[in-house]
Amino acid sequence: MASVPWPGPGPYDECVTATDSIAELRTAVDQAARTLRGGEPTSPEPSLERPPKPELGDYSSNAAMLLAAPLGESPRDVAAQLCAELERELGPSDSIGRLEVAGPGFVNLFLSDAWYRRAMERLGEAGDALGPAPIDSPERVLVEFVSANPTGPLHVGGGRHAAYGDAVVRLLEAVGHDVQREFYVNDAGGQIERFASSIAAAMTGSEPPEDGYRGDYVTELAERLRVEGVDPAKLDAVGGRGVALILEEVRATLSRFGVKFDSWVSERDLYERGAVDAALAQLEQGSHTYRSDGALWLRTTEFGDDKDRVLVRADGEPTYLAADVAYHLDKLERGFGRLIDVLGADHHGYAPRLRSAIAALDTDADVLETLIMRLVHIVEDGERTQMAKRSGDFVSLDELLDDIGVDAARWFMLWRSHDTTVDLDLELARRESSDNPVYYVQYAHARIASILRKAGEGAAEEAVTADAPTPETALEPAEKELVKRLLEFPDEVREAAARRGPHRICAYSMAVASDFHAFYRDCQVVGAPGEGVEQSRMALCMLAKRTIAASLGLLGISAPERM
Repeated sequence: MASVPWPGPGPYDECVTATDSIAELRTAVDQAARTLRGGEPTSPEPSLERPPKPELGDYSSNAAMLLAAPLGESPRDVAAQLCAELERELGPSDSIGRLEVAGPGFVNLFLSDAWYRRAMERLGEAGDALGPAPIDSPERVLVEFVSANPTGPLHVGGGRHAAYGDAVVRLLEAVGHDVQREFYVNDAGGQIERFASSIAAAMTGSEPPEDGYRGDYVTELAERLRVEGVDPAKLDAVGGRGVALILEEVRATLSRFGVKFDSWVSERDLYERGAVDAALAQLEQGSHTYRSDGALWLRTTEFGDDKDRVLVRADGEPTYLAADVAYHLDKLERGFGRLIDVLGADHHGYAPRLRSAIAALDTDADVLETLIMRLVHIVEDGERTQMAKRSGDFVSLDELLDDIGVDAARWFMLWRSHDTTVDLDLELARRESSDNPVYYVQYAHARIASILRKAGEGAAEEAVTADAPTPETALEPAEKELVKRLLEFPDEVREAAARRGPHRICAYSMAVASDFHAFYRDCQVVGAPGEGVEQSRMALCMLAKRTIAASLGLLGISAPERM
C-alpha cells in the first residue's frame, strides 16, 4: 500500500480552499462586531466554534461578551444587536436558518442546507488540494532528526524520532515552508573509538572494553570485517568500516519506514575541513570564550544558561558542544532561517547551551527550536521491554516493522504528543479491529472505496464535479456533522504545523472516520431514495475519502482501497 502524497504548495494558489466557507462566517461575525463598534476591531478576535451540543446551533460566537464592556451594555443585549447585523451580513445569501441568543450572551448560528451544499461544492472544487493555502511568511527550514549514534542498528526509540521528524516536515511543507530533512552523523570522538575496539575484540575473540558495545550485531560486524580482510589492529579502519556498515543498515531501515533524508552531515567531516576550528575562532573573536584550568570555555551565562560550558577540555579533547557549534553555524551559513532539532529525552539541559551558542555567533537564538522527545516503550503481555544499545539488549526498528508493519508503527509513535512517553502495545497494534485506531481510520477509507466501487466506475467523481440536482430531501444531522468535520481540516493542519504536533492529525483523522461511520449508519448512499440524494451522498463520501487519505499522508501512513 503506497502512502498518499500530500499535494505540494503550488496548487493552493489556484484553488478554492476548504476554509472559504468557515472564513466567510468568521468574516461576517467580525464585520458585525466592527459595525457595532463604529468600525473598530475587537481584541481578542471573536471566536467561531462548534458548540458542544447540536441543539446549540452549528456554530457559536462569543463576540457579544467581548463587546459588552466597550459598549457599556449587557452581553445579551449586544448579542441581540449582533444577530440583527449578522442577518444583514448573511441573510441575502440564504446561509442562515436562524440565529439565537443563548446563555450569558453567546450567538448561536443555525445554518441552512444551502450553506452546507455550497460548502460541499467548494470542497469538491478544491480537488485533492484540501489543505490550507500557504502561510503569509514561509521560511526556509532545516529539520534535523534521528541523528542516532552510528554504533548499532536503529532501535524503536530512533524510530519514534524518525516518524515524528518526518511528519513535522510533511506538515511544514503542507503550509508552504521550504523544508529539508537532515541526519547528523556522530562519527567522531570516544564513542567511535569504543565501537572500533568492541568490533576488534570480537574479531580476535577477546573481551570488549568495559564501556564498549556488545550484542549479536557486533559479532556480525566483526565477521563481515574479517571476511573483508580488515586488520583488527588498525582501529581507525575498523571503526570507519563499522560505521559505514551501520549507516548502510540505518539508511535501509529508514527507507523501509518511509523516511528519506535530503542530507547527511558528518561530525568527522566538520573536523577534517576545519569547520570546528573556524567556529571556535569566531567565538573567540567575539570575546565569548575564555580559558580556565587549561580548558576553553564558552560564556553561555551571558545568554541565559545556568553556567558556562566547556568547549575544549584541558587535555585538548573537544566536547560535543564544540562540534555542535560548528554544525549549527554550518546550518546558518547554508541559508536556513529556522533550525529545528529533534532531541532525545536526555537532552533537556543541552538545549539552552545550543541557544547560547547560536546567540554567541551573533544570531537571534530564536531561529533554533529544540523539540525534546520522550521515550517509547514496547509493551507485550503488560510488560515493558528495556532497551540498551551498548549491551545489545534492545528492540530494533526492523524487528518492530516485521511484527506490526510500517503503518501501525508510525501511528503508535505519532498518536501521542512528542513530549509524552509512549507505551506501544504490540497486542493492540496487531489487532485488525476497530479497537486499533490506525485500522479504524484505514478501514473507513477502504469502506468508502468499496461504496464508490459499488456505485460504478466514475460515478463518485461525477457526483463531486457535475452539476447535480439539488436533493429534494433535507440534509440529515449526520451529513451536516461530517461536512463540518471535513471543513476543519485546513485549520487542523495549520494548527498541527504551528504546534509541531502531528498527533493532532491522528486525532482528527479518527474524528473524521467516526463521523463517516455515523453518516454511513444513518444515511443510505447507493440507491438512496429521492432525486439528487444519492449523488449528494456519493459526493460527501468522496470528500471524506480524500480528507482521510490526505490526513494519513501527512502521517506517512497508507490509505488502502481494500482491507
